[in-house]
Amino acid sequence: MRKSGNLIRVSAELIDTADGSTQWSERYDRPYKDLFALQDDITRAVAQALKTKVLPREHAAEQSERPPSGNLEAYNALLQGRFYAFRFTEADLHKAIDFFKQATDLDPHYAIAWSHLSRSWTDFSSSYLEGAQAQEAYGKSREAADRALALSPDLPDAHLARGSLLLRANFDWRGAEAEYRRALALAPNASTAKFELGLVLATVGNLEQAVDLTQQAIDGDPLRAIWYNWLAVYLSALNREDEAERAIRKAIELQPGAESFYYLLSNIEVRRGEAQAALSAAQQESPGPWQDISLAIARQIGADRSAADAALRTLIEKDGSVAPFQIAQVYAVRNDAKGTFEWLERAWNSRDPGVQGLLYDTFIQRFKDDPRFAAFCRKVGLPVPGEATPYQST
Repeated sequence: MRKSGNLIRVSAELIDTADGSTQWSERYDRPYKDLFALQDDITRAVAQALKTKVLPREHAAEQSERPPSGNLEAYNALLQGRFYAFRFTEADLHKAIDFFKQATDLDPHYAIAWSHLSRSWTDFSSSYLEGAQAQEAYGKSREAADRALALSPDLPDAHLARGSLLLRANFDWRGAEAEYRRALALAPNASTAKFELGLVLATVGNLEQAVDLTQQAIDGDPLRAIWYNWLAVYLSALNREDEAERAIRKAIELQPGAESFYYLLSNIEVRRGEAQAALSAAQQESPGPWQDISLAIARQIGADRSAADAALRTLIEKDGSVAPFQIAQVYAVRNDAKGTFEWLERAWNSRDPGVQGLLYDTFIQRFKDDPRFAAFCRKVGLPVPGEATPYQST
């Protein structure tokens, strides 16, 4: 698709993937103001070429992206907002929020735009804010999610927004899972719903299911770098390090400047015991908290103990308030149980979203047999490994 001024050109092809043959093709030149009519034309042409109906649920979900007012600028703002939201950096989330606000200003009844606005506020707060600022952002997320659900109670994206808020702001694992399952029931082929359900299932310890759902999500939308990142997290937790490395390198290939990707690559090398490779990857992480964390973890397996101690001190001084869970990771790599559990308590007291990784973080898992680990799981409402009792939301 190309847009020039007020004109739009779309070249569409329908390919049979079994043999690569073209079943139908067409080129459309239309005024931009006819974009929605053009979408309908292409849908009808594809359906006719297939001699069948386009999947009704898929079609309904696609059409729901249109603003009720038919305002093309609101639709364009939604599309731009999603582009930046998918990149998931601090600057990109800022831009995403601005675009989604623009969409809702242009059409206050635009439920899917409210849904995406809610999720972006949640992502921004959980990744980059703390204290009162984080709670204020979560409040904005809650207002947007409530607005989306009031406008469209059966909109899958609205349930995804509510689930994301419950997971990251409320640590309500059961509530988040229910919302994600509701979204997937409404849109069974939605890649985002599969990814999010995988995220909460990993949180409660179902890693194999998380890998399966995340791979399904990637199959449906193979350009989301952040999804490869999470696939690498789960694979590493299952001791499938070579697969994990391939996944995180794919994430880096898709989005070289993203935060935390080299952190994860460095962690994989730490688990392999490759001190120099771990340090090299950590040094490639973007400057900021994630680089501080990466360097602190990587240096713990090196021969220079003074450098290891200094890196930990620097991390605590610079990022102690925003990264308590990651500081617990560093202590775990040092095999310091006392420091690990002290910083896990700090992470919970500050409601650090990193706590959701408790059951799949391979460093923290070194202490899974320590009685304090079971006690901490119960405190935060996560299942205790080896116990058959259901987890409770907190």
